[in-house]
Amino acid sequence: MNLNGKVAIVTGSTKGIGRAIAEALVRESLNVCVSARKADEVEQAVRELSDAGEGNVTGVVCDVRDYDEVKALVEHTVSEFGGVDVLVNNAGIGIFGRVDETEPEDFRSVIETNLFGVFYCCREAIPRMKRRGGGYIINISSLAGTNAHPQMAVYNASKFGLNGFSEALMQEVRHDGIKVSYIMPGSVNTNFGGDEPDETKSWQLQPSDIARVVVDLLHHDDRSLPSRVEIRPSRPPKK
Repeated sequence: MNLNGKVAIVTGSTKGIGRAIAEALVRESLNVCVSARKADEVEQAVRELSDAGEGNVTGVVCDVRDYDEVKALVEHTVSEFGGVDVLVNNAGIGIFGRVDETEPEDFRSVIETNLFGVFYCCREAIPRMKRRGGGYIINISSLAGTNAHPQMAVYNASKFGLNGFSEALMQEVRHDGIKVSYIMPGSVNTNFGGDEPDETKSWQLQPSDIARVVVDLLHHDDRSLPSRVEIRPSRPPKK
């Protein structure tokens, strides 16, 4: 894909992995719409990313659990930049604990964010991509999408579901010129799940590592599709 001037939406993109992806895309001369649930974070990200590269930046407050807000996100992007070529579904949350101690509203929040939100964004973006002759959808999953662990059942369910959704969607839209890939990171040094970025955990992946994978996927020739990418720390602590 020739990236210069292409249009991307990155959800959950004011910090962590999403922020790194948005910055990398701006540096690649894409026009990027960032989004998150907090207005002040969106405004700050737009200000800072506007100086990061050749691409233009806009932002929208969006909770991906709300279909109307997702529609507004896509419509704003189309209004600002003329269409949608790349969708990176990064917004996600993790709530961890035993199933019998998990509140029903917490289960619903994880599933609606990590799975419904991806569906909503894809449903709105795909028709716009078809009008432009194709596009690329990249879903940020997790190694928890194939590796089940105790006290992670809720998060596992959302990411196992996301992987299956991504693989089926890939087959649905490939002949429309739309590629679909999903990335499964291991431990990343971010504030995900209540943790804080920690300099002592230098063995962990950095958000920039995931952003590099996204850019590499976009640079692949049209004939090739790395539909699933696993990336993990090369030297985790010995157990």
